[in-house]
Amino acid sequence: MANYTTSTPEWAVSNSSAVMSGIEGIKDTTVGNINPNRVAHRKKVLTEDEIVEGVSKGDRMILSRAITLIESNNPKHFEKAQRVLQRLLPLTGKALRVGITGVPGAGKSTLIESFGNMLCDEGHKIAVLAVDPTSSITRGSILGDKTRMGTLSRREEAFIRPSPAGGTLGGVARKSRETMLMCEAAGYDVILIETVGVGQSETIVRSMVDFFMLVVLTGAGDDLQGIKKGIMELADAIVVNKADGDNLVKAKVTRGEYERMIEFIRPATEGWPTHAYLASAAEKTGLPELWKVIQVFKNLTTESGVFRKRREGQLLDWMNSMIDEHLHTIFFGDPVVNGRMPEIKEAVLNGTISPTQAVTELVKIFDIKRIGG
Repeated sequence: MANYTTSTPEWAVSNSSAVMSGIEGIKDTTVGNINPNRVAHRKKVLTEDEIVEGVSKGDRMILSRAITLIESNNPKHFEKAQRVLQRLLPLTGKALRVGITGVPGAGKSTLIESFGNMLCDEGHKIAVLAVDPTSSITRGSILGDKTRMGTLSRREEAFIRPSPAGGTLGGVARKSRETMLMCEAAGYDVILIETVGVGQSETIVRSMVDFFMLVVLTGAGDDLQGIKKGIMELADAIVVNKADGDNLVKAKVTRGEYERMIEFIRPATEGWPTHAYLASAAEKTGLPELWKVIQVFKNLTTESGVFRKRREGQLLDWMNSMIDEHLHTIFFGDPVVNGRMPEIKEAVLNGTISPTQAVTELVKIFDIKRIGG
């Protein structure tokens, strides 16, 4: 037991009860919810070696800090994060990457929790990368996925990491690819990426995962108006969720409607026919069948070579996205460009020049500066 010290404050009347001195008086850090290992991690900045060792051993606290380092916008953290990632790359690539998207309210988080618990029961280690929308006004995100996945978040075999979209298109976070690799290096063999509620353009997650799942609800007409063909033609499976109780009959009708639509859409993956499936996250029905479908998909695409080609494509897409991000950073970080930016913005607002002319002028300034350097 910890030894609490007591004292009588100056304002106390005589013979009054003494009060405990607070947490400063506690010498045993195991009291309450304070974990001495976590305290040790917080007291110092982890070295590159400590991060690599901790992540490779599956330490979830160090994994969280490694992801925070990866996500940091601080230029001082970039080189360290890339060195860590480079050293951990040999441990990556062995997990099955599954993207899960759908219209808002389709029950993605609940489905993931039931699906993740089932996989944990089968002996898998699950990492869930949940991307929350970022407010265009406040720039904030709720990041409430751990609350929605209460039972899964308490399991030792699971790791849940909510991240803000931060204005990134595609329903994913800016550093989702790197975060996914960190989780693979930590030993998680199934990575579930939950995107924000999708529209037609939010499809970047397709280039990050092996299997892409679209979660929908009954009332296909409304859903189809929301998601259109753009997202459907990228899905390897369409899951009609909440297929239980009084809603089961409607779910079966919706499944049939999607099956008919799929006939007119080219398969998302070569050699793999996309189908619609029924599932209930609440009653946990349809989930074993869905997992079997994913396993069959992996086996077939591995044998045909499509799986390897998709992984190679993911690497090239990652490289291209990093080029875009790097060029964006150095362009807007250029002092000469920043010096002319207010003047050119003012000219655009006054109608003196068009936005196209403004971009041409800024790029010309940037090019001349680079050539001159």
